[in-house]
Amino acid sequence: MSALQRTPLYEAHVAAKARLVDFGGWEMPLHYGSQIEEHHAVRQNVGMFDVSHMRSVDISGPQSREFLRYLLANDVNKLKSTGRALYSCMLNPQGGIIDDLIAYYFADDQWRLVVNAACAEGDIAWMKRVAAAKSFDAVIAPRADLAMLALQGPRALEVLGHVRASWSAAVIDVKPFTAVMFDDVVVARTGYTGEDGVEIMLPADQVVDLWNDLLAVGVRPCGLGARDTLRLEAGMNLYGQDMDVLTTPAQAGLTWTVALADVAREFVGRAAITEFAATGQMLGLKLQEKGVMRAHMTVATAHGEGEITSGTMSPTLGVSIAMARLPQGVSVGDEVHVNIRGKSVPAKVCQLPFVRHGRAVEPKT
Repeated sequence: MSALQRTPLYEAHVAAKARLVDFGGWEMPLHYGSQIEEHHAVRQNVGMFDVSHMRSVDISGPQSREFLRYLLANDVNKLKSTGRALYSCMLNPQGGIIDDLIAYYFADDQWRLVVNAACAEGDIAWMKRVAAAKSFDAVIAPRADLAMLALQGPRALEVLGHVRASWSAAVIDVKPFTAVMFDDVVVARTGYTGEDGVEIMLPADQVVDLWNDLLAVGVRPCGLGARDTLRLEAGMNLYGQDMDVLTTPAQAGLTWTVALADVAREFVGRAAITEFAATGQMLGLKLQEKGVMRAHMTVATAHGEGEITSGTMSPTLGVSIAMARLPQGVSVGDEVHVNIRGKSVPAKVCQLPFVRHGRAVEPKT
């Protein structure tokens, strides 16, 4: 068995008495004592996450834009101004999701993709294969020299300005889903929690100082446990759980990330997802009785059987919530039944997300 990989912040996690677990081949913090307190810190104040296991991949060269238009299901031609970001799936020819990622535009020959940790090596190999097959003049450069830290919560920007005053002028006006680059540092107003905040990509030898400076002003370290409950409340997919290479964007509730308006644009997987109708849809569930929904539990509906892909107890709402792949015909407001250890428990179908900016999302009427 190969040794687990460690981020530059490993020693900081040990010092903070983190419970460390194997996450996609990386030794990562699950929590630092209380997952619930970490969750609430992000919803109400500010928390920080080590996400250095995720991989930045720089794309450069004269045909970078053309390459990315072909590689990704979303259309990078939507990105016109420097720093703008785009969420997209990267598909195989059958329309299955190889990975979901964020693309950042800095210049026509300067882009950055951020991909999931467990998929990174396969993603990079796929990108190189696609570029070679179509002879795109584009350079694909993984940035293993970079670390990544997510600072999330309503006070995130305020706190970052306090600990990095020299960054303030560049960061203060960064709009949502936009990034700014300076001195090999990228600060992006993106995140995976449903709260305001930033994701910071910076040289690995600088991340420990940033972590310690944030710790010194009271920012709470947060682990994978809180990251999962936060993203589920925010209705955000987790690759490998809510979607994988056998899942199409429509089945993962990600049709909005597929750009079909330009009928002349060819991209990997386009033919498959336009020729074959999707089966199933992604919707939310709120349990109506005591219990906790978990992944792979079956859901009985009037239109057939569905399956939960992610489920948990929501710290913000105080009830169990889940994302589920349900049959076509199931609608928001329907009552369904979840099989929890052999017991049929009623649940209400709802739209995603469950929580936005710290507050419950009220049902649409």
